[in-house]
Amino acid sequence: MTKTLRHPGVVRVTHWLTFIAFIALLVTGGEIVISHPRFYWGEVGNVNTKPLFVIPIPSSRDTVPTSYNYVMPDQNGWSRALHFEAAWVAVLAGLVYGIYGLWSGHFKNLIPERRDWNWRSYHARIAKYLRRVPPDPAEERSYNVLQRTAYVVVIFVLFPLMIWTGLAMSPSFTAAFPWTAALVGGRQSARTIHFFASGLLLLFLFVHVAMVALSGFRNRMRAMITGYTRDSEESR
Repeated sequence: MTKTLRHPGVVRVTHWLTFIAFIALLVTGGEIVISHPRFYWGEVGNVNTKPLFVIPIPSSRDTVPTSYNYVMPDQNGWSRALHFEAAWVAVLAGLVYGIYGLWSGHFKNLIPERRDWNWRSYHARIAKYLRRVPPDPAEERSYNVLQRTAYVVVIFVLFPLMIWTGLAMSPSFTAAFPWTAALVGGRQSARTIHFFASGLLLLFLFVHVAMVALSGFRNRMRAMITGYTRDSEESR
């Protein structure tokens, strides 16, 4: 049985650190939203401002008007502290991963090839997933077009957007660099964009797990934990 190195240690460590940080950010971000489930566009937003939209859930603050006659437990204190700490873990892990990806050429494996930039390639890959066709040996050692596209969008679009909008919500940061909030329409606009980008990342998490499962879960998980994949093993 032949073993092939698929994921170097830097990729594995940053992957799992980012995963843990993302779960922490998701939980704490949800708690922060509960404290004020109203979203605005522009620089200013409060209970006296007409919201862009409202999430129909109870708030954890009795000063925030909702259609419910009760208040959720207020967990805003610890959730904000942990949210900021988890964000720094994600940023530092992403920074290390980005430097490694540029230095080692790892990102070349994530960019879809020229022949894949068409609907036929995506349609064929989706059809293969739906038919539960096992991946061929080349796919077991690399990424298919759907995986590459999803990773490129997350790494080069959604992740930087989350960092940007997160910083744009910080009064101390925008005091020094006001253009970070101005370019997205204001701090409240940054919060709204941050919320939708978080939803897209959550969607990616579900899609990512589904693609891993359909591409051979045992072998893929083994590769992300130990670094090695077994070439002679059938995808299961």
